[in-house]
Amino acid sequence: MFKKILIANRGEIACRVMKTAKKMGIKTVAVYSEADKEARHVQMADEAVCIGPAPSRESYLVMDRIIQACKDTGAEAVHPGYGFLSENEQFARRCEEEGIVFIGPKHQSIAAMGDKIASKKLALEAKVNTIPGFNEAIDKAEDAVKIAQNIGYPVMIKASAGGGGKGLRVAFNDKEAFEGFTACRTEALNSFGDDRVFIEKFVEGPRHIEIQVLGDSHGNVVYLGERDCSIQRRHQKVIEEAPSPFIDPVTRKAMGEQAVALAKAVDYQSAGTVEFVVGKDKSFYFLEMNTRLQVEHPVTEGITGLDLVEQMIRVAAGEQLAFKQEDIKLDGWSMECRINADDPFRNFLPSTGRLVKYRPPEEFDGVRVDTGVYEGGEIPMYYDSMIAKLIVHGKDRTEAIEKMRAALNDFVIRGIHSNIPFQAALLQHPRFVSGDFTTGFIAEEYPDGFKKDSVQPADPNRLAALAAFMRYRYLEHIQMIDGQLAGHEMTIGKKFVVVTGSRVGSNEEIIEIPVRVDVKEGVYAVYIEDVDGDTPYNIVSSWRPGQLCLHATINGVHKVTVQVERRGIKLALVLDGAHYECMVLSPLGAELQRRMLVKVPPDTSKLVMSPMPGLLTNISVKVGEAVTAGQKLAAIEAMKMENTLVAAQDGIVAEIYANVGESLAVDQLIIRFE
Repeated sequence: MFKKILIANRGEIACRVMKTAKKMGIKTVAVYSEADKEARHVQMADEAVCIGPAPSRESYLVMDRIIQACKDTGAEAVHPGYGFLSENEQFARRCEEEGIVFIGPKHQSIAAMGDKIASKKLALEAKVNTIPGFNEAIDKAEDAVKIAQNIGYPVMIKASAGGGGKGLRVAFNDKEAFEGFTACRTEALNSFGDDRVFIEKFVEGPRHIEIQVLGDSHGNVVYLGERDCSIQRRHQKVIEEAPSPFIDPVTRKAMGEQAVALAKAVDYQSAGTVEFVVGKDKSFYFLEMNTRLQVEHPVTEGITGLDLVEQMIRVAAGEQLAFKQEDIKLDGWSMECRINADDPFRNFLPSTGRLVKYRPPEEFDGVRVDTGVYEGGEIPMYYDSMIAKLIVHGKDRTEAIEKMRAALNDFVIRGIHSNIPFQAALLQHPRFVSGDFTTGFIAEEYPDGFKKDSVQPADPNRLAALAAFMRYRYLEHIQMIDGQLAGHEMTIGKKFVVVTGSRVGSNEEIIEIPVRVDVKEGVYAVYIEDVDGDTPYNIVSSWRPGQLCLHATINGVHKVTVQVERRGIKLALVLDGAHYECMVLSPLGAELQRRMLVKVPPDTSKLVMSPMPGLLTNISVKVGEAVTAGQKLAAIEAMKMENTLVAAQDGIVAEIYANVGESLAVDQLIIRFE
C-alpha cells in the first residue's frame, strides 16, 4: 500500500479523497493555485505545493508542475479526482512513464473510452445500441449546421473532451446550431484544452441513468447498481439518487452486464461510470463512459456500503477486488443535492465572494456533507460553482426525501447566494416526489426560470406566527437588560401586527395580520386573528436572538426548521424553499408604517450592468452604434462558464464604462444607452 499520495485537484473532491486516505493511514499532498492558498483542502493535507496562478490552465491543468510536485514530496501515486486532468490520457501516461501510480484506469482505457468520439466508435464495433450522430470532429460552424440538418433537429452539440455540462449545447434550429457550436468550442478549449466538437441526435423526454463499474488488474469487473441523474438544469446534474425510481431489476441487470462487457473490452481497472439514455419503454442507449470518479459517487456508496475512493486506491496498489457480483446488495435509498454558489433568483448566475456564514447540517442519522469550503473562506470566480454535496440515506425513497428536506432547511449559507432554495422546491414538487420525471423536468416546470414566488409557503400563517414568536423572544431578551429605572421597567405587549406583502417596508400591496401572544409554562401561544376567529399556534422552542436556525415544535406535532435572517426591522424566513419577509410591529407601529412615503426605485432601463462577478471577455459594440433587441453586447466568464449579455431593447450606445479583461462586481456598470 502507498505511504503518500498527491491529490491533483481542489475543492470538495480533494477533501473527500484525503478523508479516505487518512482513514487508510496514507499521508496526503495537496496542490493549489495562488487563488486557493487558504482553501480547505490545503489545510487538510499533510503537505501542500503551490503550482501556479489562479487560472486552471496555468495551475491545475499543468502536468509538469503536478509531476514535479510528486517528485519533490515523494508521493508514490496521484489521485486526479474529477474534472481537470482526471480523464486526460496524456497525464495518465506521463505518470506511468515517471514511475508515479495513476489512481485511475490505464492510459489505454482512458484513450479508448474517455474520448467521447472514440468511445462511441468502440461501442458501435461492439454492437452496442448507440444514438444516431456524426462521430467525427467538426471544424466549422457552417459544417455543424449542415450535419445537424442531416441528423434532424433537435441535436446535441458536445465537446469531445467535455464533462460536467461544460462544452454542451442543445440546438433546435440552424441559428442555435451555429451559435452553440461556437460556444462549445470556446468553453471546451478554456476548460479542457481540447476544442473538438461532435453532434448527435437529442432524444427528447429521456432518463439519464448511469451504471457504476469497478474493475481490478486481475480481470475482475463488477457493477454497483445504477444512479438516476435525470434532474438536470442545462445538462448540469442537480439531484442524483440511487437506485432509480424508474429501473426494474431486469433492466438493471441488463444495463449492468452491458456496462461490465464494455469495461472488460478496454481492460478497465478502477472506478468508472457507463452512462445511458433510457426511453419510456426502458430501452437504453450507450451515451459515454466516464473514466474517473463521478461527482455523485456518494449515493452509490450509500446503498452499497463501499468506499469507492478506497477501492480505487486498493486497485491502483495492485489488490484484487474483495467481492464478486453476487456479493453486491443494494440497501435502502440514497440521494444527493449539489450545493452550488449561484443565484437561483437571477437565472442561476455565479455568485462569488466570502462565506460570511457557513453552517452545514450535522452529520448523523444518514446525513453526510462533502465540502471543500469553510466559514470565512473565499469562493473564487475561476473554478466550478459547486461548494458542497449534501447526501442522505434512508430506508426508502420517501424517508430519503424527508431527510433531505430537513437537512436543506438546516444548511445555512450567507455572504453568497446558493441554490438551496431551488433544491428545496424541487424536493416537494409532486412530479419529483412521485418519481415521474425526465431530463426535461426542470425546463418544463420552470420555463420562465425560478423566482421567489415559484414556491409558496404551505401555511403562510404558520410563518407569521413564528415571526411573532421571534419578535416576542427578542423583546424578552431586551427586558433582561440590567439597570432599568425602578417603576419604569420594560413591559411587553400581547398584541402585534405582522406586516408582509410583495414589497415589505412600503405601503403598496401590504398584508396586515393581527396576532396575540400568550406565554405559559414555556409554551408561546400565538393566535392569528381572522374573520373566522383565532387560530392558535402553540410554539415550543429554545431559539434565542442571533441564532441562524429556529427549531420549533408547533401544536405538539409539527417539527420545523426555519432559517432566520434579521435585516434591520425586517425578518426574512425561509422554510422548504419558500421565502417570507415581514415586519412584526406594535399596532401603533403598523399604523405609522401605513403613512410612510414609498421610495421609488431608480430607472436602470438604459443601463447594462454585470449580473454577476466575473471576467469581461468581450464587448461587441462601440460608442454611437445602434443596436437592436436581442443583439449581443458583451460576454462575461465566471466559474468556467461563458455568459452572454444581450440588448433588452433597441437603442444607441452612449458610453462604455468597462474594459475587456476587467474583473467585474455584481451590478457594475458596463454600458449606458442614450
